[in-house]
Amino acid sequence: MAIANTRNKQVRPIHPGEMLREDFLPDYGLTVSGLARALGVSRQTVNELLRERRSLSPEMALRLSRLFGNSSEFWLNAQRAVDLWDAVQQLGPEVDKIKPLSAA
Repeated sequence: MAIANTRNKQVRPIHPGEMLREDFLPDYGLTVSGLARALGVSRQTVNELLRERRSLSPEMALRLSRLFGNSSEFWLNAQRAVDLWDAVQQLGPEVDKIKPLSAA
């Protein structure tokens, strides 16, 4: 049994990179280089994430959750929301053409 999602989100969810850039880096006094060093990744990787040119991977979610003391699910859910919103924007009309099945 499926529950219909009747809410249509009008604004793109916040990308994890924006969350890092606007909330976490200033609060912890981190720079791009400092964050990259703390996570054990390249500065380019962090920069691409902060500029929202890279999706957050499960591996990065694990690193961020360890560093900031929150859950990896927090980070992955933020990325999932962005990915789904982008997919709806791109495929919405095509998906709307699919006729739902009814159980026999």
